[in-house]
Amino acid sequence: MGGEVPEPRQLTSALSALSFGCGVPDKALHLVMGYVDAPRDREAASLVCRRWHRIDALTRKHVTVGFCYAADPSRLLARFPTLESLALKGKPRAAMYGLIPEDWGAYAAPWVAGLAAPLDRLKALKLRRMTVTDDDIAALVRARGHMLQELRLDKCSGFSTDALRLVARSCRSLRTLFLEECSITDKDGEWLHELAANNSVLVTLNFYMTELKVAPADLELLAKNCKSLLSLKMSECDLSDLVDFFKAANALEDFAGGAFYEVGELTKYEKVKFPPRVCFLGLTYMGTNEMPVIFPFSASLKKLDLQYTFLTTEDHCQLISKCPNLFVLEVRNLIGDRGLQVVGDTCKKLRRLRIERGDDDPGLEEEQGVSQIGLTAVAVGCRDLEYIAAYVSDITNGALESIGTFCQNLYDFRLVLLDRQKQVTDLPLDNGVRALLRNCTKLRRFAFYLRPGGLSDTGLDYIGQYSGNIQYMLLGNVGESDLGLIRFAIGCTNLRMLELRSCCFSERALSLAVLQMPSLRYIWVQGYKASQTGLELLLMARPFWNIEFMPPSPESMLRMAVDREPCVDTQAQVLAYHSLAGQRSDCPDWVTPLHPAA
Repeated sequence: MGGEVPEPRQLTSALSALSFGCGVPDKALHLVMGYVDAPRDREAASLVCRRWHRIDALTRKHVTVGFCYAADPSRLLARFPTLESLALKGKPRAAMYGLIPEDWGAYAAPWVAGLAAPLDRLKALKLRRMTVTDDDIAALVRARGHMLQELRLDKCSGFSTDALRLVARSCRSLRTLFLEECSITDKDGEWLHELAANNSVLVTLNFYMTELKVAPADLELLAKNCKSLLSLKMSECDLSDLVDFFKAANALEDFAGGAFYEVGELTKYEKVKFPPRVCFLGLTYMGTNEMPVIFPFSASLKKLDLQYTFLTTEDHCQLISKCPNLFVLEVRNLIGDRGLQVVGDTCKKLRRLRIERGDDDPGLEEEQGVSQIGLTAVAVGCRDLEYIAAYVSDITNGALESIGTFCQNLYDFRLVLLDRQKQVTDLPLDNGVRALLRNCTKLRRFAFYLRPGGLSDTGLDYIGQYSGNIQYMLLGNVGESDLGLIRFAIGCTNLRMLELRSCCFSERALSLAVLQMPSLRYIWVQGYKASQTGLELLLMARPFWNIEFMPPSPESMLRMAVDREPCVDTQAQVLAYHSLAGQRSDCPDWVTPLHPAA
């Protein structure tokens, strides 16, 4: 995403001249299309003429369906019959935060049934936030198991280790098996033994953040049989049990997971020696006494994930000062401003920085928290940053201006302002967000989740004015009135996906705003001035536009009153999206599809 690509209009003009001016034969066009990979460029090429449209269809190797209800499997097959790779995204992103119930939908079954057999060149399938059953995986294996090279199930649920055992036995050409954060029923650990015994070409295995239990001996067998294994991200397993695996995995470059189960017992882990090529690392439950395990090769690390460690702020400072070649750093906000100052001084090559929210442990309050001080230090010191995602306790306009001034390569910026402190130094953040967006012209994804009063209507207007290239946006607690939303929408000419939370806007304003954004294909809103029926949402209706209203659940409201804990559906939600498949047929009872009168 960081590279420069031709604008679609320019590409269309150039291809039109090439096609009509030179009479390029089909065979040559097939060859040229093989070098056009970017989806926007492909889309532009397909619009040149019918001939280009046909050749694009025959030469397209990969397609990403950004929302599984936006298209129909049969239409996709007719349009792209020679696909080798397909990616599907299911539930709204809010599902990752417990805001979408499990039975919402996004079932993989119709896609597997409709495409696995007919797409006879399919080698890679990637599903994200979808419900996948053992039967779905069995159907995929029957149709494509002999040639499947990549299976990615990202944050999916509904299947068991029986399906994984079938994949391991049947898909002997598999190079990538990705299961991170999946909810999997663990019936036994035989799936990994089958994979180790039957596969000799595996490059990437990821079952990180799952509850799968595995035998260290099976990992050792996998390493011995798969000499090309470059990446292993696994569930919890004591690192002291992986000594033999590390000895056998000579090609390994990327490791995450494991665990230091006995924190403070360094002698138990003295024999742990990571393979010589490891440069991407993420360790679980590492404490102060275990840090020396990393020191011998810390200078060669390119990625470091410290999100699930027990390190203090001082530990972060000590460890990161030994890692001058980091490209990616992922931490919790326990790193503090002091830790980020060390990052700014040390990690001059840093491209990606992620600062997640830590546990609210009162005993660590003095060391927790990231503010404008730390972010400014990073902005000044790490000027090649392309991605920043941060939970902060305090932020100022000046810090946002510094990011805009020094980090102009950013293509993805996400900031969440926590409510831990009673007062924030500098609100509203209108001028800061204007400076950031005006200077960071490469931004394509932008998230800004604040506290009430964090952004006025003027600031919302600035976002609209200066976000012409942004395609995805998440906003929370922004604006003061419906007018601010409308002014924002008028400027978002290229925005394709919008998520809003905890805002003051009416249903009518939401509808009118959607009509002002011609490129919008998807909007999800939670926490607005909802009616009981959601009928004013029908004002946003347009061709091929589905609207789904999810009213608050009375049962959840009652549970909130009893245990004082909020439930995911105590606020109304609305989801609207462009779809060539029509209204979906698998809505649960608590979702109300809204249809405009004929």
